[in-house]
Amino acid sequence: MEIYGLKTCDTCRKAIKALPQAEFVDVRAAGVPSDVMDAALATFGDTLVNTRSTTWRGLTDAQRQGAPKDLLAAHPTLMKRPLIADGEGLHLGWTKDVQAALGVA
Repeated sequence: MEIYGLKTCDTCRKAIKALPQAEFVDVRAAGVPSDVMDAALATFGDTLVNTRSTTWRGLTDAQRQGAPKDLLAAHPTLMKRPLIADGEGLHLGWTKDVQAALGVA
């Protein structure tokens, strides 16, 4: 199981603490492998891009019109997080539904 996120993100820290067996990948430093990104975009579509982030607010209108994959490649901090790959599928965020799906009490 891999958790893709930011080491400074409080939500990612909660997921890491609850899933100690998972490997953490900092998207700012290492990025997201292209196969995982393609699967995440196929599963979550445009919702993978966090349009409420400060990074998003700093983009120009022209930049915002780019394809989600290109935006996330150029600005990895735009990804909603955490993105959790558990072998059976992908989960986005750290909601009660995600926690239940991963067997976290």
